[in-house]
Amino acid sequence: MASTSYVALLRGINVGGRNVVAMKDLRAAMEGHGFGNVRTYIQSGNVLFETDAPATALESEIEATLEKRFGVPLLVVVRSHRQLRAVVTKAPAGFGGDEHHCDVLFLKSPLTAATVMGVVELRDGVDQAWTGSGVVYFSRRSAERTRSKMSKIVGTPEYQRLTIRSWATTVKLLALLDN
Repeated sequence: MASTSYVALLRGINVGGRNVVAMKDLRAAMEGHGFGNVRTYIQSGNVLFETDAPATALESEIEATLEKRFGVPLLVVVRSHRQLRAVVTKAPAGFGGDEHHCDVLFLKSPLTAATVMGVVELRDGVDQAWTGSGVVYFSRRSAERTRSKMSKIVGTPEYQRLTIRSWATTVKLLALLDN
């Protein structure tokens, strides 16, 4: 069976001095679990890897491996190369433009975009949000970013089942998988 390329998006490591995980240790844990071509991108928990293991079990396997290794329960969202390409190519028209700060909220199943949209608050003239397959695209006008209501999602139960990446990071991860 041929290997498939994936990205694992870890939630909540190396943020504000909490859950500190060195990228070399993260790579070693992933390699020790048998994943191939393991690479990391920046310090916020983006791991590129290859495996021929069934995709359905990857998130739980990686969560268990990392909790055992680092002693911290982590939420992991995995997307295949194909899925990440779809996230980028199916973004709303103009998403990621210079006048907006744009993020992608990657959702861990069974959380759905429709459910997240039910708790996302938008400020007229500042925020916009769109659903995608396993994601919510969120944009706020850069000039009024401090007025955005995006941070209101933090206190919701839904927030515990998602991880956020900037549009620039999302596009870079796809470029790394393409190489």
